[in-house]
Amino acid sequence: MTRLIVAAGGGGDAVAAAMLDAALHGNRDDRAVILTYAWDRLLVDPVAGPRRPADFTGLHRLAPGVISVPATAAPVPPAGSTLPRLAAELPHTFVLIDPSDGVEGVTAGLHALVTHLAPDSVDLLDVGGDILARGDEPTLLSPLADALTLAACSRIDAPVRLLVAGPGLDGEIPADALRPRLGARVLTFGPGPTGAVDRVLEWHPSEAAAMLAAAARGERGVCEVRGAGLPVPLTDESPAVHEADLGEALRRNRLAGALLTSTSLEEAEARSREICGSSEIDEERERSAAARRLARTAPELDRDAVLEGLDRFESEARARGATHTSFRRITEVLGVPGPARLALRDLLLDARPEQYAAPL
Repeated sequence: MTRLIVAAGGGGDAVAAAMLDAALHGNRDDRAVILTYAWDRLLVDPVAGPRRPADFTGLHRLAPGVISVPATAAPVPPAGSTLPRLAAELPHTFVLIDPSDGVEGVTAGLHALVTHLAPDSVDLLDVGGDILARGDEPTLLSPLADALTLAACSRIDAPVRLLVAGPGLDGEIPADALRPRLGARVLTFGPGPTGAVDRVLEWHPSEAAAMLAAAARGERGVCEVRGAGLPVPLTDESPAVHEADLGEALRRNRLAGALLTSTSLEEAEARSREICGSSEIDEERERSAAARRLARTAPELDRDAVLEGLDRFESEARARGATHTSFRRITEVLGVPGPARLALRDLLLDARPEQYAAPL
């Protein structure tokens, strides 16, 4: 069998795709091919927007229009990417989504991959469920990537199953709002499938994938995540995977509909600004510039200062009703730049091992 999983937004969706493959098919030798963006958070990639093939060395050409990212690939500095390390630590083949030519280009690449693989199944996977949004909700932070893949998957001549894992876990559209848009429950993750990505979640920055794995292991409560400290409930529904109607999702998603004939990423950004009022890549550009300034001035970690800051944050977060937090949230609260994040993680695991509810 050959199976194709399209990681709708890249990043954590690619990690969740490995969990999905493990849950559905166990440890079989014929692992799924995962089609994903190289579009990482600024903790990993200081350059705004998705990476394109020219941003890597060592890519592998599987077929015309089909480029995979092997473990030996490397991003061209100053860009960064989690994909080569994912390829090194997971037994899947990771194929690159290149949105340079808009939905037209993503569709062409997806068609070439389906033609090359002739897969028995094609799943489009989104963690959190914001792919089911209209695309213009004020709480949405990253609608563009999902809209591009949703539009492209609607155009290929192959059946595509749309799956939503962990409704509400991305902190953008609440689970209650998504529930009427969800179809049958396909499965509920347990601790077993998370074992497939244990090592990855020790370093990968995705908060949604981290919460999905923690919920699958039985963690319940409220997790405080990025930015303003969004509270995300961890409930019995959090480890669930539901099917949703792809056609309905496309009709509902105004941004995806507007991108159907787009021929460049710049055009897609312009339509996002018209419909959503902004482009997430513009916001990444602003945060990237701020992060570069911080990195130039950031001192080395002071253990006592870090632990004092953590105590203050913990007290305040508990008062807000939080029971868990993400590593990314801690880096933001303590003002720790990307280059120092590994030292911070080591410090936290050494000083507070009893508070580690992997990977939260």
